[in-house]
Amino acid sequence: MAPQEQVKFDLHTHHDRCGHAEGTISDYIESAIDKGLHYIGISDHSPHFYSEDDHLFPGITMPISEFQSYVQEVLELKEKYRDKIHVLLGMESDFFPEHHKFYAEQIEKYPFDYVIGSVHYVNEINIFQKDRWEGVNEEEQIRTKEEYYRLIQASARSGSFQILGHIDAMKGYYPEFSVIPTNLVDETLQVIGENNVAIEVNTSGKMKYCGGWYPSDELLERANFYGVDITFGSDSHVATRIADDFDEVKKKLKQIGFKEMVYFVERERRAVRL
Repeated sequence: MAPQEQVKFDLHTHHDRCGHAEGTISDYIESAIDKGLHYIGISDHSPHFYSEDDHLFPGITMPISEFQSYVQEVLELKEKYRDKIHVLLGMESDFFPEHHKFYAEQIEKYPFDYVIGSVHYVNEINIFQKDRWEGVNEEEQIRTKEEYYRLIQASARSGSFQILGHIDAMKGYYPEFSVIPTNLVDETLQVIGENNVAIEVNTSGKMKYCGGWYPSDELLERANFYGVDITFGSDSHVATRIADDFDEVKKKLKQIGFKEMVYFVERERRAVRL
C-alpha cells in the first residue's frame, strides 16, 4: 500500500483499568476526535497472564478477569464511533521470555489491530524503579543495560509484536543510562530492522526526569540507518495528552531523514508520508 498523507494517529494510550491512568476509554476517544485524529489506538497494559493470582500487581495492570471485557468494550466503541474516528484494538504487552508462549496464546484469541511489546523488567526489577541504580558500579551498569537490550532483541524476534515500546525508557528516572557504553544498542536496532518491527516515538519521556522523548534523537538517527520503521504513541495516562507533540515528532523525523511513519490496522502495516 502506497504511503498516505495527512493521517493523524496515536497508538499508545491507557485508561483507568490499569490502575495508574485516569479516565475511561471513551474519554480518550473523545479527546482524539477533538484533536482531529483519524485513528486512535487503545493499548492498555496486559494482565500478568502467567499468574495464578487474578490481580498480581494492582495499580500496574488490569486483572486477568478484566481482559475479555476490555477487548469487548474497545470493539463496541469501535462500532459506536465508526463515523467519527477509527478506533483500533491494541495492547501494551509485557515481554517475559519465560512466559512468552503463554502470552502469545492469549493474544491470538482476539482481533488485535496491533500489539506493543515492552520490556518493563530487567533482572526482575522494574525499569522505572527510582532506586535501582543506587550503589551500582560501572561494570554492573553495563551488564544491566546490555540485559535490557538483549530482552528487546528477543522481543523483536518473538513474532508477537508489531511495535516495540519506548526502547530507551530505562533512562526515565536515570538520565545517565543513555551514556553507559555498549555496542548492544546498535546491534539491537539492526535486529529490529531485520525483523520488520516498528519502534515508537513515545512522548511520555517528557514526564520523567530525563525529559524529551523515547528514544533519543541519537537513537532515532541510528534507527533510520538500520531501516527501522517508526510509529507514534503519546503513552497517555490522561486524556488531555492524546497526540502530545505529534506534529513536532513528524518534523523531527523528517529532519533526521525518515520518509514515513507507520501504523497498523488488523496487523497490517500502513504508511504515512512525512
